[in-house]
Amino acid sequence: MPLHHGPPDPTNHTPKLHKERHIRYWLRCLKTLLPTEYTSNDSNRMLLAFFIVSALDLLSALNSHTTRDERSSYIDWIYRCQHPQGGFRGFPATDFGPDLSSLENAHWDPANLPATYLALLNLVLLGDDLGRVRRRDCLRWLQRLQRDDGSFGEGLGEGGRVEGGSDTRFCHVAAGTRWILRGQHSDGEEDIDVEGLVKFLKSLETYDHGISEAPYHEAHAGFTYCAIGALSFLNRLPQAEELRSEMLLKSDLRFLERTVQWLVSRQVISVEESDDVEDEDSLNQEQFEAAPTRGPSSPSQPGAAQTLPHDASAHRSGPSSTEIRSQTPPAHLKMPISTFAAGFNGRCNKVTDTCYSFWVGGSLAMLHREHLISADRNREFLLNETQHSIGGFGKSPEDPPDVLHSFLGLAALSLLRPHSDSQASSVVIPPISDHSPVLVPPHDHPHAPFISPHGGLPQVSPELTIDPNEAPSEESSRLSGTEPAAPSERPDLKPLDPTMSISCSARWRIENEIWPQWS
Repeated sequence: MPLHHGPPDPTNHTPKLHKERHIRYWLRCLKTLLPTEYTSNDSNRMLLAFFIVSALDLLSALNSHTTRDERSSYIDWIYRCQHPQGGFRGFPATDFGPDLSSLENAHWDPANLPATYLALLNLVLLGDDLGRVRRRDCLRWLQRLQRDDGSFGEGLGEGGRVEGGSDTRFCHVAAGTRWILRGQHSDGEEDIDVEGLVKFLKSLETYDHGISEAPYHEAHAGFTYCAIGALSFLNRLPQAEELRSEMLLKSDLRFLERTVQWLVSRQVISVEESDDVEDEDSLNQEQFEAAPTRGPSSPSQPGAAQTLPHDASAHRSGPSSTEIRSQTPPAHLKMPISTFAAGFNGRCNKVTDTCYSFWVGGSLAMLHREHLISADRNREFLLNETQHSIGGFGKSPEDPPDVLHSFLGLAALSLLRPHSDSQASSVVIPPISDHSPVLVPPHDHPHAPFISPHGGLPQVSPELTIDPNEAPSEESSRLSGTEPAAPSERPDLKPLDPTMSISCSARWRIENEIWPQWS
């Protein structure tokens, strides 16, 4: 049903971000052991590290809850993952070392494109100046990862063959790596085929104007975000003033305006599917026959909405939205906790999920169209339905937190505009200049808990699990051994750069402190 911007549900309390609980959650992830379920992600430690480090940065807790020595040790671990031929590994376990590495076993120790992009972001967030990055080698390696159709792979296999997927995730991190390491200067380096990449991204538009992983596949909010982000890194998105004029309609990116409509249609009331249903279409026949219908020749009921959110629904005959709301819901659906809360789904006719609040919200923010969604209803969904009592966010209401959804939940909140009621606002976005500069660690510290004998970042416990019923203690243990930060007027979350999914202050460091040293 269409969403209306109205007052919050009076039966629900004002949404609030429990900042201290989130800080404790992320410090547990950083300083102790991750639950056993993360063991299969051993090769993705650079990704897990990004979620943790970037979340603490958004919460303004990275510097106040870690020491300089600890941050220096984290930086050293990341550089241990740097590949001698350019790029970074996702973890150091495949490194044979200088004595055993050879051309024959090189394909067993490849650099990884997503890990490379994430390693660069982690270094920036931790205050490093990227001075030890093999920048030229990395840019040459990046060029070799591009396929003839303009897409990018994940790494180089035996014989230099490009391997891995070719969807927009790899296009996004390739464009992001190029943006960080080249800056605004060509520096005499050969470049990737930018026009080929743009052409490939445009070929992924679907019939309903979302963007898919491959031509003729289903549109998906995550792939749409990655495609728009890649275009942003390539400076191929129209600026705000162009979007307010007719210039976009005359450009070769006019399809993006149709993509905006698809993105906005992703916001829905958070109805959940029951776990014990095997067939989504197994409606009781009597219920189906008893449901009121409205054929194409029948007039609409007074006050009934003429269309449903998705374009295709406007061409469908059936009960009006008013009639639907008056019926008892099918047994295979659960009623939402709050009819005011409205999150986002990633595809048509799917349930809401915390992560899509960012994938959709970030896409609209890059297109300067974030005002088209109901921020208050999304905030209600995140803070009252998927925010967990121990900190972090679950995928869906009542789910335990995990690092992916916990980070993307914070990132989505950071993008939301202030609450319409200033007294109830818990997330306020200040200018970038309000943030203190990131500190650069002065020396090494090789034995911090971040580093395990096996090169672990982060570490995983074979026995530790998350208890979803665990109640947070009133006093924070802080885990870091540092003094609690003094209360301040600083808002709950830093403003986020939607293209890079890091704080705006971290992006400012790249453009104003790191790039000048390469010019």
